[in-house]
Amino acid sequence: MIRTILVISYFVVCVGAIVSYVNSADQSQIPNAISEHTTTSIVVMLLVAMSVVAVDFGYPKKQVSTFSSIYFGLLTGFLLSYVLMLALRPALENSDWKGIVTIMVTLMLSYASISLLMQTRDDFRFIVPYVEFSRELKGSRPLIIDSSALIDGRIADVLETKIIDTQLVIPDFILHEIQSIADSSDKGRRTRGRRGLEILSRLQKDSEVDLRMMETDKHTFDGIPVDQKLVLLGKDLGGRIVTNDYNLNKVAGVQGVPTINLNDVANALKPRFLPGEHIRIKVIKDGESPGQGVGYLDDGTMVVCENCSEKKGREVEIAVTSVLQSSAGRMIFGKPYDDRDGTDI
Repeated sequence: MIRTILVISYFVVCVGAIVSYVNSADQSQIPNAISEHTTTSIVVMLLVAMSVVAVDFGYPKKQVSTFSSIYFGLLTGFLLSYVLMLALRPALENSDWKGIVTIMVTLMLSYASISLLMQTRDDFRFIVPYVEFSRELKGSRPLIIDSSALIDGRIADVLETKIIDTQLVIPDFILHEIQSIADSSDKGRRTRGRRGLEILSRLQKDSEVDLRMMETDKHTFDGIPVDQKLVLLGKDLGGRIVTNDYNLNKVAGVQGVPTINLNDVANALKPRFLPGEHIRIKVIKDGESPGQGVGYLDDGTMVVCENCSEKKGREVEIAVTSVLQSSAGRMIFGKPYDDRDGTDI
């Protein structure tokens, strides 16, 4: 929206400046080629002035600007145009083109300067013109949270230990992804999506957590897969990606973006379920081996139960026999537990 207003304002100023110059009272200062072909000259000069807009649209990554960006952009544009006209003065000293060249150079350099500062507004904080640019980072590198990490939920437990004191960044496209999962027609996906939203709400309510809901540039990330968006954002912010996704972990590593895999963290900690503990699951499908049934916990952890294939569609209580934990995720193995005599079936 602001970019559109800038282009329209620039167009109006260009039209006013060019028309005023062509229709100035002192026609002796205007080249004959312009005075004899007024309309054509206005159109040509306007096209030349707007060419800088075409170049600007060729690089669509633009962030939300502020008044300081426009202010310093104008100052920079006028300064550069003044210096450039000093360099061109010997060549234009007695030329009829001096006036129009001055106008065109001033307009184009002012626009280019404003656009440049608008483009870098969210990446850098403008302190003193051309002296210092300081990246806005609080503490160490920020942690960019993936949807799988939110759905998993363990990130909230880790934060409660206060072992992490850096800023957490949740991009808008991750929020949209979780919302779409929560609105899914599939019950399992819907449950995981709602769990992710609950974890997000829990983080927002925690005053000890430095959480930033980040609005990203739609032009930059349009049509790009979510995983690649996270990698690009990680490079842009100089942050680390917190994920539970094995493939994202590998892709980010190849592109030089550090990741924190929650499954790797869990490998160094006590397993959530120990052999002999009891859990209840709903068997939803057959396993790979005969007689096996497969169910899932709320966080998406797969549970493989022996002798449960005939109980598909029912809830059963199982006794955990083993837990397999790797970077790809966690799997729990068990067998039915008989409540009547307290023994495994």
